[in-house]
Amino acid sequence: MAAGGKKIKNVVFDMGNVLMLFDGPYFSAQFTESEADAAALQHALFGSPAWNLLDSGTISYDTMLRVARAHLDERLWPNLDACFTGWAAYSAPIEQTNALAAELKREGYGIYLLSNAGTRIHDQLSHMPAWELMDGAVVSGEERLMKPEPTIYRLLCERYGLLPEECLFVDDNADNCEGARVAGMRAVRYAGDAAAIREALA
Repeated sequence: MAAGGKKIKNVVFDMGNVLMLFDGPYFSAQFTESEADAAALQHALFGSPAWNLLDSGTISYDTMLRVARAHLDERLWPNLDACFTGWAAYSAPIEQTNALAAELKREGYGIYLLSNAGTRIHDQLSHMPAWELMDGAVVSGEERLMKPEPTIYRLLCERYGLLPEECLFVDDNADNCEGARVAGMRAVRYAGDAAAIREALA
C-alpha cells in the first residue's frame, strides 16, 4: 500500500541497470584492444559530462561525437565511431527485472518506463523483453527534462492519466528515487534484488 492508504496500481521502471545493462567501461572494452585504450574511450564518451547533456536533449549526437573526439587521440577515432553507433548491442537485458515486469503485467499492474536516455533509446529497447509490455514511456532526451527533476515524473503521470500515489518507481539511483518521492510516488532503489520490488508492493 502507498502512503495514505492508496494501493499501488502502476510500476514505473528506469531502464539503465534496472531493465538493461549500462556499463560504459564494458562497452568501451568491446571496441578497443587494450585496457588503456578502453579507459581513454570510456573517459571521452560515457564518462564525459557531455553525456548527460545528450541524455537531456541539450546537445545532438553529432555534437557529442565532436566533444568526444576532442578528448581522444585521433588514432582512436574509428574505435570511437564504432562504439558510439554500436554500444547498445552490448546492453544486455537484466533477466530478473524483465521477468518481474512480465509477472506484474499478468497480475494487472500498469507497467511504464521513465528513463534518462538519448533519442536513440530504441537501439536498446529493440532487444528489451519488457518493452512490448509497457503501457507508456517517457524519455528524457525526447522531453528535455531529466530525473531527478520532479517535473518529469509528473509529466509521465499527466500523459498517461496516473495518480502519483498509485505508482511505485524503481531506479538504481538514490537521487532519482528521491525525485519520484517529491513528485508523490513511492520509490524503491534497485540494487540487484528484484525481491525488494516485491516487498515494496506488499
